[in-house]
Amino acid sequence: MKKIALHVQILIGIVSGLLFTFVYIKQAWPIVFVLNYIKPFGTLFLNSLKMVAMPLVFFSLLVGIASIANTKKLSRMGTKASMLYAVTTLLSGSIGIGAANIIKPGVHISKQTRVALLELYGTNVHQLALQHQQEQNKGVQLVAKLVPENVFHALSNNTHLLQVVVVSVLLGIALLKIPTPKRKPVFAFFEGLYEAIIQLIRMVMHLAPIGVFSLTTSLLVELTSQNQALNLLEVLYALLGYVGTVLIGLLLVVGVLYSIVLRLFTSMPFFHFLRGIYPAQLLAFSSSSSAAALPASMESVEKNLGVSEEISRFLLPLGATINMNGTALYQAVICIFIAQAMGIECSIGTQCLIIGHVTIASLGVAGAPGSALVTTTALLESVGIPAAGLSLVLAPDRLLDMCRTVVNITGDALAAVVVAKTEQKASLTDAAILH
Repeated sequence: MKKIALHVQILIGIVSGLLFTFVYIKQAWPIVFVLNYIKPFGTLFLNSLKMVAMPLVFFSLLVGIASIANTKKLSRMGTKASMLYAVTTLLSGSIGIGAANIIKPGVHISKQTRVALLELYGTNVHQLALQHQQEQNKGVQLVAKLVPENVFHALSNNTHLLQVVVVSVLLGIALLKIPTPKRKPVFAFFEGLYEAIIQLIRMVMHLAPIGVFSLTTSLLVELTSQNQALNLLEVLYALLGYVGTVLIGLLLVVGVLYSIVLRLFTSMPFFHFLRGIYPAQLLAFSSSSSAAALPASMESVEKNLGVSEEISRFLLPLGATINMNGTALYQAVICIFIAQAMGIECSIGTQCLIIGHVTIASLGVAGAPGSALVTTTALLESVGIPAAGLSLVLAPDRLLDMCRTVVNITGDALAAVVVAKTEQKASLTDAAILH
């Protein structure tokens, strides 16, 4: 019997989780069973992915850079990718602002629903505000966060992804500048560690079907249980405009912006690109983590889209750190939505400021579930919108987090394909498509 492909197994896990949750809620079974006997398997899978995410970013970037003998070529590739990241993130934020202004989801929030959501999620927002304030009190600025005091501490903390990227890039460049006889054994050592991490990831991925089933089931059951006091259906109906605005914006980013970029720089059919990245998208959706989906992204662009390891090892870890198009759109919609719900008028100047802020704020967001919420708190404060309004959007945030993560990793794959084309480094198997 032919073995079922991993992405099909993941899809089966997601669908099974949805069906199981529907039956579970319909039968009104106690949530304790899910928390004690199902959720731990999802936590185990997610922790396993997080365990290998940082080492993968570190070693893949280091090996990818050290394998590029020409430092001018390395600089050229980095410049191309960074420009593409900046432009697509800026346009994504603009799409979010435009969609929110056209749909006006905030005007559909009733006073009763607003008060109920503020009461239920007010504590969570307060905690996010405290977390942001603690960072501000420490004087943590973007430049100061670039280099860690202790690289091993950064490697052990999934919130310090940007620091790990900087250290691996610097070390990779340093390797290029030492004599070849001394560089070769060091490079071979790191390359061996990289291959070991890849093998470890393949072992972890055997847990994927069970993991995504557990994550899907526990997420939906907990979401329903926590919102019973609010009448879940009523709240979801009230927030339908907001959720719809975010989803429409994300679809526009992928279906319009990404397809235009792909068309401008390559001749690869858009649906071929989507089919190639599909396995990584499924994992990103179920885990809500760009870092966790990084192994699947690298495998997909290399095997399915013909991008060389030299490019994927360098650009995908970099993209998982600084290329957050879905997050930028999400934050832009949140700002306008909360302003509308609170009766605050946003001028054209304020909206342009929001676009600039979301472009900068998305830089270095940890590729983990819910990591964008802390930066969103700071963003709201910076443009004069009450951070307490974040309570209005916490209910569906986990589900939208899953969707925007898919857009984030798709944008990373797009950049890798575009740079591969411009650098003429696509594999021979897909050369005809890329050229």
